[in-house]
Amino acid sequence: MGFRVKTTYLDILLGILVLLLTVKLLWTAVEIIWLPTKGVNHAENSRVKPLYYKVKIAADKKVTPIRVEKKPVGSIKDIQLLAIYNASDVTVVTVIYKGKTKVLGRGDVINGFTLEGAGSDYATFSKNGKAYRVDLIKSKQKGIGSIKPVPFSATKKPPKEFAKEPEGEIVDAGDHKIIDRSLFDHYVKNMNDIYKNIGIKEIKKGNQIDGFQITFVRRGTPFSKLGIKRGDILKSVNGEELTSYNAAFEAYKAMNDAQNVTVVIQRGNKTMELEYEIN
Repeated sequence: MGFRVKTTYLDILLGILVLLLTVKLLWTAVEIIWLPTKGVNHAENSRVKPLYYKVKIAADKKVTPIRVEKKPVGSIKDIQLLAIYNASDVTVVTVIYKGKTKVLGRGDVINGFTLEGAGSDYATFSKNGKAYRVDLIKSKQKGIGSIKPVPFSATKKPPKEFAKEPEGEIVDAGDHKIIDRSLFDHYVKNMNDIYKNIGIKEIKKGNQIDGFQITFVRRGTPFSKLGIKRGDILKSVNGEELTSYNAAFEAYKAMNDAQNVTVVIQRGNKTMELEYEIN
């Protein structure tokens, strides 16, 4: 009985193995007959397009351009030449800029332009390595024009053009001198006549102007009665220290409406004050 049971189990096991073997053989036959011999690259033949989605992370900001205002560039045409004082070693000009009168010495800057020199009827300026020329304004008004020092020796006789002197007197009142108003106004308005009668040159301490020295005073002229002498150094006029050409010309222009003028001079080792009353 026991032997028969064992034979039954063995038959069942053999049947299962035969079934599995049969299924395997059938699958192999199907692969050989219907399936292709090579594999298919599904990635190469795939026609499916990838999907991309635009995601808006943040709201777009409108960029506003920044406007940069350009500063107007100064033009040489803004400078008008009113008068020139030109010597071998000194150049001083009077110009009109923005409706105001300015006095410039060589090297001074106005509107970005540097005064380099001058001729008889023009001045030269430079800016950014370029040279510019400004011509003298032609005018019939007295006192406007080219102002040149005329060298004159006190030992020589005056030329005929100097024979006629302006009207007016200078009176010595002891502690001060009284200058006739008409005489004073003539020289204030006619600088050219000043340099025909008196010579002036700068005095420097290092690179700084330290006054203006009298080089000659023409005899027989009103200037010979002012009490100044050859060699005197003008230090200040009405408190304006003469440490530049600009200061000297500003002091000169300020005297136009003056009633009293105080001039500080250095004579040798002494400092003196000269007082004048304009009457």
